[in-house]
Amino acid sequence: MEFTLTDEQRMVQQMVKDFTRSEVAPVIKEFDRKQEMASFILPRMGELGILGICIPVKYGGQGMDYISLGLACEELEAVDSSLRVVMSVHVGLNSMGLLQWATEEQKERFLVPQAQGLKIACFGLTEPGAGSDVASIMSTGRREGDSYVLNGEKMWISLATKADHALVVVRTRQDSGKPHSGLTAFLVELNRPGVRRGDIHGKLGVRAGSTGWLAFDDVRVPVENRIGEEGEGFQIAMSCLDNGRYTVAAGATGLIRACLDASVHYAKERKAFGREIGKMQLVQQKVAKMVQSYEISRLLYLKVGWMKNKGMRNTRETSLAKWFATDESFKAASEAIQVHGAYGYSDEYDVERYLRNSKGAVIYEGTSEIHQLIQAGYAFGYREDGNLRCELPAFNAEIWQN
Repeated sequence: MEFTLTDEQRMVQQMVKDFTRSEVAPVIKEFDRKQEMASFILPRMGELGILGICIPVKYGGQGMDYISLGLACEELEAVDSSLRVVMSVHVGLNSMGLLQWATEEQKERFLVPQAQGLKIACFGLTEPGAGSDVASIMSTGRREGDSYVLNGEKMWISLATKADHALVVVRTRQDSGKPHSGLTAFLVELNRPGVRRGDIHGKLGVRAGSTGWLAFDDVRVPVENRIGEEGEGFQIAMSCLDNGRYTVAAGATGLIRACLDASVHYAKERKAFGREIGKMQLVQQKVAKMVQSYEISRLLYLKVGWMKNKGMRNTRETSLAKWFATDESFKAASEAIQVHGAYGYSDEYDVERYLRNSKGAVIYEGTSEIHQLIQAGYAFGYREDGNLRCELPAFNAEIWQN
């Protein structure tokens, strides 16, 4: 494993950093207060190629590798979690799923405009009564000739009201013995008759992002919009989650770094008892823990990116990276507020927003408790991946960039 970034990876990192610092950072607090997404965010990310960063040029993307995706997510969340959420949903959960599972015709119809930023995508898995327990999905898809008729509701869907396409998993058959086997995935254009959607307001964090719901009332979707075979929906969803969780882990690493930088800056300026509080051991202890959390989280997600580049199965490693980085980002944000004292309790300083944003990541893309079970399952040998097709195509610069 090579620890030195390539010139291309450093270029991506710097480009995203420049974008977030110069264009987003000056206004993000305003949009967080208004609880709305800035209208320029999605078009600008599309123009810069961020929305297709790890998609081959052949399919409208930039042809960069999966480590570049992780680096981009780290820089995005270092400014605000809402930016990284876009990558988790549009790229990780949808476009990368299409890259792995879609037919060539489907990639041309859906993946190309998504990678170019001309169409925005989301992912419909969670329901009002089905989150961690995917087998409890109640939304249905009924085959009628050359179409499926979809009914049901999806909840907590990022970009629900902004997206053009949704990768949706529904139940196409009942199987009491193997409930996972009755799920099927579809790419649904959200302008189809019978689709309703709306925004969710009053969230604790990620207020500058778009979160909503989708409802399907006899929505007719052609068979050619089915992704994979009937009954492969659970497998497809799990592979998409491997990608989404990778972006969450990388983003949480950026949030830890933001907490670290903010704490160091404030502790060198703030004086108490006649000296900088940064010279006090208890403050140093908090900052040192942030350093430790950042470095470990970064190594974990870079390892996953390396494995993805090699085309290796990475479910266990991705789960560990997501679990560790998100838990540590929540702790880092809490300690950053402690370093800032009363000022950290107001939105005058960014650390207040960091704490609110950090809580979401320990819930979505698999709660911390789910990831503990996953890791224990692997340790005891209770969990086996078998021959599940859940790995992305390995990165090949010569092919992807032409």
